[in-house]
Amino acid sequence: MRDEITYASWKYVDAGKEAADLFIMNHADKGDIVITQDIGLASTLLLKGVHVMSPKGYLFQESAMQTALDMRFLHAKARRRGDYGKGPKPFQAKDRIRFVTELTKILSNFAGIKR
Repeated sequence: MRDEITYASWKYVDAGKEAADLFIMNHADKGDIVITQDIGLASTLLLKGVHVMSPKGYLFQESAMQTALDMRFLHAKARRRGDYGKGPKPFQAKDRIRFVTELTKILSNFAGIKR
């Protein structure tokens, strides 16, 4: 954890395809929290000790990462063949509750509060 407290700051990156991901990978430190739905980015950040969760509140775990990466590959392969699924389910109230619950657990652990 860093010694200084930073509430928020804007960072501008190039418009390149992976510019934002590369910036996040290069600047995220152990103990940071990153919200992303990018499985590839999540897998890289987990190796650095970063807490990674999806916008729907699912925590990414190293133990499940290989399966998630394999599924991503298979879905991309199917899309290249012209097979398209329904896409992700719409964001629901239960997703917001899960997100708040999981984020609260992470932040409580930082503060030394066990939940």
